[in-house]
Amino acid sequence: MKRALDILIGLFAGAIFIVPAVALAVVIRTTSPGPILYCSPRVGRRGRIFQMPKFRTMKAGTPQVATDKLTDPASHLTPVGGVLRKLSLDELPQLWSVIKGDMSLVGPRPALFNQHELLAARKARGIDALRPGITGWAQINGRDDIPESRKVELDEEYLRRQSFWFDLQILWLTAWRVVRRDGVAH
Repeated sequence: MKRALDILIGLFAGAIFIVPAVALAVVIRTTSPGPILYCSPRVGRRGRIFQMPKFRTMKAGTPQVATDKLTDPASHLTPVGGVLRKLSLDELPQLWSVIKGDMSLVGPRPALFNQHELLAARKARGIDALRPGITGWAQINGRDDIPESRKVELDEEYLRRQSFWFDLQILWLTAWRVVRRDGVAH
């Protein structure tokens, strides 16, 4: 049932956001050299690598590491990158990953291929069995403001508690956090 809802909501949201996405693509293209989309190799369910698309918010050539690992993340942002991140608009292309089946609307955020400690901790706790999500329990409980160890604890809690109603709660709280711009570091 979760997969069917992901497809249904993904298609519906994609239809709603197509015009804003095209407008964002034009803004990105005209304000910064480089591609509109940034496809990042991410680790999905059971360790499978997939390409996760995002609207590009960082300058071309920025190292492929978690934002909190950059010395001065703000210096790498494109002219509109900060706004896209604060409003989570850079995540819109991930709806395609949901429709394709690489991601779910709700689940642990997909790790970068080089986040070895995070990946090992998730595997040890069985979290790697979950399809990664655009949003998740860890995102609404701190996002960029909490250490990886706490994210893993929250991801494990999601693994234990996952249900249709819990997913709806997380989606609602995500919308609320995005509107308030809670927990966004850069």
